[in-house]
Amino acid sequence: MDRLLSVTLRLTRVLNTIAGFTLIGMMLLTVSDVTLRLFRKPILGTYEIVSLSLGVVIGFAVPFTSWIRGHIYVDFLINKFPSPVTKAFNIVTRCLVIALFILLGIFLINLAAEFYKSGEVSLTLKMPFYPVAFAIGLCCFIQCLVLLTDILKIARGKYE
Repeated sequence: MDRLLSVTLRLTRVLNTIAGFTLIGMMLLTVSDVTLRLFRKPILGTYEIVSLSLGVVIGFAVPFTSWIRGHIYVDFLINKFPSPVTKAFNIVTRCLVIALFILLGIFLINLAAEFYKSGEVSLTLKMPFYPVAFAIGLCCFIQCLVLLTDILKIARGKYE
């Protein structure tokens, strides 16, 4: 169990690091494009690169954000119930969210396969869409792993 938690934490940190560097790249590209526009030399395809990068940033950051519980969590009502009810509620909600992310991951991987088969690319730079859709789909499954570890922590009484 501790090994699963450790591996999941390392995996989410790696994905979050990738998201962070991608965000830095987006910022540098945007600032460079705006600066070069002053000299009438914009960077071709900036909008496309930033748009695809945004998908990477969001998809890769979600598992670590969930791990550290950095998302909005409204628990003022749930905490008024006894501990067994709170635990049951947390487990049931995690199970529902796992089902949601499994469906989302399957949909995104199927979408990536369709993009690959059809040769779908961006208009200006002709960048393929399928790697981003596939990567975000994989991140959905990693999010399921994070939620599964949450369930294990709740069951063990180690969930703060």
